[in-house]
Amino acid sequence: MRQRVGITGIGAVSGLGIGGDALWDGLCAPRSAIGPITGFDASGLRSRLGSEVPGLSVRESVPKSYRKATKVMCRDTELAVVAARLAALDAGLRTRGSQDGDEGFEIAGERLGCHIGAGLIAAETGELGRAQATAVDEQGAFSIRAWGSMGDEARGGMENLTPLWMLKYLPNMPACHVTIVHGCEGPSNTITCFEASSLLCLGESARVIERGGADVCFSGGTESKLNPVGMLRLEYAGRLAEVGEDAEGAGVVRPYDPGSAGGVAGEGAGILALESIDHARARGARVYAQVAGFGAAQSPGAVDAIYGRGSGLDEGLSDAIVSALRDAGIGAEQIDAIVPGAQGAAALDRAEGDALARVFGDRLREIPLVTISPNIGSCVAGHGALQASVGAMCLQRQMLPGRIHAGTPADGLQAGACDPRDAKLTHVLVCASALGGQNAAIVLRKSD
Repeated sequence: MRQRVGITGIGAVSGLGIGGDALWDGLCAPRSAIGPITGFDASGLRSRLGSEVPGLSVRESVPKSYRKATKVMCRDTELAVVAARLAALDAGLRTRGSQDGDEGFEIAGERLGCHIGAGLIAAETGELGRAQATAVDEQGAFSIRAWGSMGDEARGGMENLTPLWMLKYLPNMPACHVTIVHGCEGPSNTITCFEASSLLCLGESARVIERGGADVCFSGGTESKLNPVGMLRLEYAGRLAEVGEDAEGAGVVRPYDPGSAGGVAGEGAGILALESIDHARARGARVYAQVAGFGAAQSPGAVDAIYGRGSGLDEGLSDAIVSALRDAGIGAEQIDAIVPGAQGAAALDRAEGDALARVFGDRLREIPLVTISPNIGSCVAGHGALQASVGAMCLQRQMLPGRIHAGTPADGLQAGACDPRDAKLTHVLVCASALGGQNAAIVLRKSD
């Protein structure tokens, strides 16, 4: 008999603030954290709005003995490390990363796992630029020969990067630092599947706990696209709206609106403490929601579909949702709310809406959608775990947050602007599709 798995801790970091309460309060306001990008000069980009995390301090989230290591953490890793500490505190756990004064249940490292989704982490342009400036030819142009360290024309420009430069930007470094800080000696992994990364990690963590491989797992994802390279990647993928810094952030991202100009880049991390429900009960922990079902599937030809060169983008997502429902032992008629990707990119949203209609049919009109992209932008690999955090809080509080929408959603989708409201919720579906065609879905159940 497989172990039941619940969410006992929420570590949410987004443009709405630090912590699950900040995310929830911002959604209920409802308030948008989208505004002009201040972290770098975005004047040369087509999209100059973003959702930046305010007041992030990674040094306060690690033991004093580990603070020197924060120098080799990129922004994505910092977001994950802060979110993981929040998850541990919220779950009432003491780990190797706990600080003086922290109270809670002390969990053995061998029973603690870690699965964190990440993206293609972009190197900081300042670091690369300073090294690149030392590798130019006689005309002042960049020279690949001067960049190298061998040959007659070599000047070793690449050697002017910091010695541990690469260790900042490997996609597995967020999970690496979290496992080191908290002493996670159980199963650990990194999944890099764009927007599906977080939910795929939650599914993997759930399977590890179900089979008895760990009692608790830090699970979720992290990413910041608010850098020149990250923004260009999203721009070339057709994800972003062309908007200047004077545009009103709350009016740009319009999920499921055929006339939506596109999405907006954001940064954020969602790290959840997934735990065996029996283990949680034995130590008297609160359970936000049960992870009742998980499903994953692939959409063939997904990239072509995004650019209008094919179809079938919705098939993989509908397959993933059906698989998650089957795993949870329920039918589509038992889903009370959906937390979808709802990125605001018209082609992706249309395919997502088609997938939902394929599964839920005419009943989709009756199911409220909880959309968070108009509030925090697209956090890509971190987005799915933030969606799951909101879904779990909906079940625990028996409420649905407000929605921001400045346009008109497609017919048959409850995605328009509304205020927060009470709701009777037993099952909430969370789903996401990725640029590469990966799809994931989880069913959350009200905790008993």
